[in-house]
Amino acid sequence: MTGGLDPIDRRLVLSTQGGLPLVPRPYHQLAEEVGISPAEVMTRLARMLESGAIRRIGAVPNHYAIGYTANGMSVWDVPDERIEPLGARVGALDFVTHCYHRPRRLPEWPYNLFAMVHGSSRAEVRGMVAAIAAVLGCDCRSYDILFSTAILKKTGLRIGA
Repeated sequence: MTGGLDPIDRRLVLSTQGGLPLVPRPYHQLAEEVGISPAEVMTRLARMLESGAIRRIGAVPNHYAIGYTANGMSVWDVPDERIEPLGARVGALDFVTHCYHRPRRLPEWPYNLFAMVHGSSRAEVRGMVAAIAAVLGCDCRSYDILFSTAILKKTGLRIGA
């Protein structure tokens, strides 16, 4: 096994690294491509998830294509000793798609909590950010919203054939 993947696992990774096939039964199509049963496809993917060989299987929507044209990264200055519970509360909000802790870069950058939100307008995003501010309460010392100005294609690691 090379890199912890046997040849069949490697073919599965190669077949899925650009996304699952956009067909009604993607695991069945993968099974045909790789030459194994759909059940084995699912078993192998589950094992790779559990071992950490792959991190996730999920949809990556194009926010613009589904109407979310205002995308804002809200950045927050909160007490470092409260970052874990505050981040958990913000990350649990149904309109927050990403929430994470980042180091401050003082004096220019005082923010240590980041939360991404998407809306159909900047006003809608500002409303969501106001809701985050309410959750943070007096722990929020300052914040800003960084609105997207361009679409960037996100990709993960790609392995070669």
